[in-house]
Amino acid sequence: MNGISPWAAAASSVFTDNALPCIYTKNHNDFAFSIHNTTDSLWVLATWPKGGRIAFRVAYSPDGGLEVKSKRENDNGIKLLLNAVIGDITVNIQFPGDGQTTLRYTTTLKPHTELLIPFWPRDIIIPGRDGEPDNTAGKIWAKQIGTRSGMVYFSVTRPKSGSVFYLQNLSALNDYCQQTQTSAGETVGGEWPELGFALPPALDKPLQADKETIISDAIIVFDDQVPTKEADMVEQYLNMLAQAYLQLPKPDTKYQDWLETLKKGLHDLIESPGCWSQVAGHSYFNAYVSDYVTPPEIMVQLAVLLPLQDYVDWGGEKMEAIKVIKEALPTFYDEKLKTIMRWLPAAADKLEGEEEQKEPMTMDSWYLHHPLLNLSRLALKGEKIAEQLFLDSLEFAIKVAHHFKYDWPVFYKMDTLEVIKAETAPGKGGEHDVPGLYAHVMLQAYELTGKKRYLNEAETAAKRLQGLGFDLFYQANNTAFSAGALLRLSKITGNKVYKELSYLCLANVLKNVRLWDCDYGYGKNFPSFFCLFPLSDAPYTAVYEEQEVFCALHDYLRHAEGEDILPSVSMLLAEYIKYLLNRAIYYYPTMLPKDMLSDKVKIGEVDPKLWIALEDMHDGWEKSGEVGQEVYGAGNAFGILPRHYLRVPNENFMVYVDYPTSSFIGQKRKPITFNILGDNRLECRLVIVRTDDKKLPTFKVMANGQKQEVKGKTTRSGNIEYVLNGGQSVKISWS
Repeated sequence: MNGISPWAAAASSVFTDNALPCIYTKNHNDFAFSIHNTTDSLWVLATWPKGGRIAFRVAYSPDGGLEVKSKRENDNGIKLLLNAVIGDITVNIQFPGDGQTTLRYTTTLKPHTELLIPFWPRDIIIPGRDGEPDNTAGKIWAKQIGTRSGMVYFSVTRPKSGSVFYLQNLSALNDYCQQTQTSAGETVGGEWPELGFALPPALDKPLQADKETIISDAIIVFDDQVPTKEADMVEQYLNMLAQAYLQLPKPDTKYQDWLETLKKGLHDLIESPGCWSQVAGHSYFNAYVSDYVTPPEIMVQLAVLLPLQDYVDWGGEKMEAIKVIKEALPTFYDEKLKTIMRWLPAAADKLEGEEEQKEPMTMDSWYLHHPLLNLSRLALKGEKIAEQLFLDSLEFAIKVAHHFKYDWPVFYKMDTLEVIKAETAPGKGGEHDVPGLYAHVMLQAYELTGKKRYLNEAETAAKRLQGLGFDLFYQANNTAFSAGALLRLSKITGNKVYKELSYLCLANVLKNVRLWDCDYGYGKNFPSFFCLFPLSDAPYTAVYEEQEVFCALHDYLRHAEGEDILPSVSMLLAEYIKYLLNRAIYYYPTMLPKDMLSDKVKIGEVDPKLWIALEDMHDGWEKSGEVGQEVYGAGNAFGILPRHYLRVPNENFMVYVDYPTSSFIGQKRKPITFNILGDNRLECRLVIVRTDDKKLPTFKVMANGQKQEVKGKTTRSGNIEYVLNGGQSVKISWS
């Protein structure tokens, strides 16, 4: 039990009165809901089937005098108009859907005068028996960090009642934040027993008088179970998140021309001098545009090379840059240590130590395994140089794993394995998702060689992820790669524990997304719904981690085919992919107004005319691109085309789908068929994309074997767009 505020104490005391007047009651899936108006707040009181209670403050008037002027009931809830000293308040309370118990309330304030708001109380109180919150106890599993989703997920353990997933639709707060010049970051959370959402304080810029402004739009999902095992908690979280997501208003998407974007990006990547460095007769990608100070890194070379290779494999073109980078890969191998190195050994003496990791022998734990993973991918494609480097480095990787007992620090020395930085923060431990990344590398080695030793290594490392809960996440792409490795491990061994751990990894990734669109300040210039943050405490989203997570989730869904996967997982992963395709193009500074680009750049320089992505996109009141223009994020478009543009032999069109697909069959002059993944309750976009100036054929698009065809709409560019649902089989014929 934590100390509570006077507002929480006063609110709790209200519910000691068993005869508290009631405005409205509703029974919903064994839960009882009642609405009560007190001196300063309008409450929805939820009573669990097992008897516990939780109260939601849906309207608040700091000086009391809150009066109900009118109410109008409907089939799913009630709408109330209230009068208060501060203004007129409208509250719409709904109980949507016939499935899991869900409550939604939307509150609008029309101030009587320009209104500053120095404080606002949180909207959830657990009152306990006789209005005493110290009679209650609970577990807060996860809550909002920074500008991530406005959510808090918790269980009421005394009295043992159940669990709650609370999601504030922060997109609805954009007008409030724009008027008051505040941020929606860190607005949802709290400490037991005061939880939920509190308006960001408006200290300098007031709300406008006589203007209706939404000040809350909350979606709450209830479950009468309190999880006692980690796997049960993760499954409950994913299912409740999916249920809330279905109720969440979602922004529209549009088709982005990734074919043209790739051409521009490829030209600038290859032709711009700022993207390249030369050392000892070899050419290397810079990490950032015009960063000639930092020596070449193997992670950077492979992070660009693999998407380029995917694109070439898909399109059949030859690319000289791929040959150039492949030829330089052996220069990263250290014959003495028998392993690849992070920094190019021939240029490591240029490191000046201005950051902890910028020392010749310093290794960031995940940096050893990520290049090995990409080398293994090349090796499995038949690249012999990559195979040799991969196999020759495995013993060192295993040595390090054994030395640290599969519990990696942040930084260590390659030659002595001395720990330089043990923890990400005091008491937080090291890089918790590295065991999953290491397991992925070992599975690749097992697939390449067939040696059981590597499978055993993968299993040993994977088990280190158990019990980490929402602390597993260190870096987004590595956690996503871990999810796929664990699903593969489950399929190979038949052990469902690994599938459960794959869900744990995905839950950690989804906790670090933004399920709202920041449409205030500079945020008006780019969509940000369902964007992903690279680190658990990162203040910005980053292109490199996002494009790698995008590819990793595609791989996860591919490995999930034929498996019994949670529907909530299939739905949420498909939606992340769809929204990335809609917004990732705005990482390119060419798509943004110059006045929102940072005046100071940490590494290299930012050329706003260059089709090389910015590393960082920030909250709407902050400028973006302050880290630099990220060459190793150039794989963005190259990863998208092979996964979303279905090539049709000898035709003047391609088929684009913004959901992941599978089982594509395309033959010359015959109908094409494929499956759309995801959930059939949500929509996706299919586009017939012209590839030349010739007239398109006449198409017939059929879904799920239905006799009635899906009608399309011709766009100004001459493409044809269709709206379909996830979880459908599609057949396209033409004449």
